[in-house]
Amino acid sequence: MPQKVKLDRVDRRILADLQTDGRMTNVELAKRAGISAPPCLRRVRALEDAGLIKGYHAEINSKALGYQVTVFAQVGLSSQAEHDLEAFERTIRSWPEVRECHMLAGETDFLLKIVARDWEDYQRFLTTRLTPAANVTHVKSALSIRASKNEPGVPIAVEGE
Repeated sequence: MPQKVKLDRVDRRILADLQTDGRMTNVELAKRAGISAPPCLRRVRALEDAGLIKGYHAEINSKALGYQVTVFAQVGLSSQAEHDLEAFERTIRSWPEVRECHMLAGETDFLLKIVARDWEDYQRFLTTRLTPAANVTHVKSALSIRASKNEPGVPIAVEGE
């Protein structure tokens, strides 16, 4: 769990810039934050150590790699006992086509974001893995037509902007 850290304007600027471009050089990051490179690097390391920066990732073009279909699956379980929830989460972590998993409050227990090469590929995943998984009672699938916004992270307010 991230440590409670008091962030100043420079820290928020660093977080906002890295969230937008995780490949930004430390020199460019320092310039944007208005500080020199060595203290900028120390601040980045401190933000990483505090758990505010969890990692760095490349944004991959899924269609270019043959994943033409994105499906959001609402999954209901027969038991919401903690050990059953954890068992389901362990199972879906082993499935590479499940890219996101969110436990929800309300009628649906989990919302999964699943990628597949085509609709038949998703149907095969649904009928051979997801639906027969232990504790799963129902799955409601919604095919994504297009994504008009896909912003990573959170809004970060930087004073003076």
